[in-house]
Amino acid sequence: MNAMKICEGVYWVGAVDWNLRNFHGYETEKGSTYNAYLIIDEKITLIDAVKAGFEEEMLARISSVIDPAKIDVIVSNHAEPDHSGGIPAVRALAKNAKVYCAAGAGVKDLTAYYGDLGYIGVKAGETLSLGKHTLTFVPTPMVHWPDNMVSYMTPGNILFSNDAFGQHYASDERTDTECDLPEAYIQARKYYANIVQPYGMQTGKALAALEGLQIDTICPSHGIIWTQHIPDILALYRSWVANEYDDTVAIVFDTMWHSTEAMAHAIESAFLACGFKPRLYNLHYCHNSDVIADAMTAKYIAVGSPTLNNNMMPSVASFLTYFKGLNGNKKKFVAFGSYGWGGQSPDQVFEALKSPKCEPLLPAVKCAYKPTREQLDKIAADVAAALRAE
Repeated sequence: MNAMKICEGVYWVGAVDWNLRNFHGYETEKGSTYNAYLIIDEKITLIDAVKAGFEEEMLARISSVIDPAKIDVIVSNHAEPDHSGGIPAVRALAKNAKVYCAAGAGVKDLTAYYGDLGYIGVKAGETLSLGKHTLTFVPTPMVHWPDNMVSYMTPGNILFSNDAFGQHYASDERTDTECDLPEAYIQARKYYANIVQPYGMQTGKALAALEGLQIDTICPSHGIIWTQHIPDILALYRSWVANEYDDTVAIVFDTMWHSTEAMAHAIESAFLACGFKPRLYNLHYCHNSDVIADAMTAKYIAVGSPTLNNNMMPSVASFLTYFKGLNGNKKKFVAFGSYGWGGQSPDQVFEALKSPKCEPLLPAVKCAYKPTREQLDKIAADVAAALRAE
C-alpha cells in the first residue's frame, strides 16, 4: 500500500478496484481505479479521493509519504461518490484541511453528500498557491456533471483531469509507459462512449479551454496516468468530440428462431457490397456498453428485433434506451425485424431510433415467419440501393 511517485513532490495515492464489474449499467470487465494524488509542498494537498470503502487503502498510501493529519488542502474536482467518498475520512484526520471545489454546483453537491465541511468554491481561472507550486482551476461543467472541473499545476505542467481521459481499467501499472497501451486505448474509448459521449459539445469547450497549456502529465481520476502518449489521447478525444465517422456499421439485434438473425446477415451483405465494414452484435451475448463503444464512431446503425407479445424483445428495448441516452452524433439507421402474426417490433424499433439524433436510411424492413432466400436477397438489394442513393 505504498504511494507511487509521479514526479518530485507528487504521488499517486489512490486505490485499485479489481472486482468492479458494473458502473451505472456500464460493464467494467477490467475493474477500475479511484485515483487520488498527493502534492508535498508548503501546503500539503490531496487532489480528489476514492470511493467509500477504499479509504483505508488511500490513507495507507498517504501514510507511506506523510501523516494524513498534515494535509492542508483537499481539492475535489468532482463530487460524484467514486471521487469524493473518501473525503470525510481524510477530514476526520486533517481537521483543519480546507476543501476546494467548483463554486455553486460543487459546493451544493458535496454538502448534499457529506454535510457542511466549509467548502471553498472556486471559479474559472482562480489560482491557489501551495508554496513552490500553483494550482489553476478550470471548470468543465457537464463533463459529465455540472460540478466538474480540472486542476492544472505549475511548475510540473500536470493536468489533474478528473473524468476526462480516464478509463475503467485496474492494473498494477500506473502510467502509459508501463501498461498494456492498446488495452488502455480500448478502455479510454469505452469510457468516453459510455460516460462522456452525450456531453461532446461541453467536452469540446473543455478541450478548447486547455489549448495553449503545456501539459507534460495527465492525471485522470480513473485508469492510467498519461505521460508519453498525451498527443495521442488528445487526438482521440478531438476525433470523438468532432463525431468523426469510420467505415463501420453496427448491426445490433436479438433473435428467437434465427429469422431476425438471417435478416441481420442480409443487411451485413449489403453494407459489405457498398464498401463498409459491418460488425454484428447479438444482444443475447453482447453487452450494451461494448456495443456502444463501437457504435459511437459508426456512420450507420441497424437494429433488429423479432416481435414478442406485441413488442420488441426486452434486450433490444434495453439497448435502445441505453443508446438514446448516450448517442452523441447523428447517424443514419436501418430498423428491421421478423414476426409471426403481430409485426409490431420493426416499427417500434424505427420510432425508437428516430428519437436520438438519427435519420432513417429506408422504411422499416419487415419479414413474416422464416425469410426465404428471395426475401433475404431483396432485403440486401433494398439496403444496398438506399446506401448507393446517399
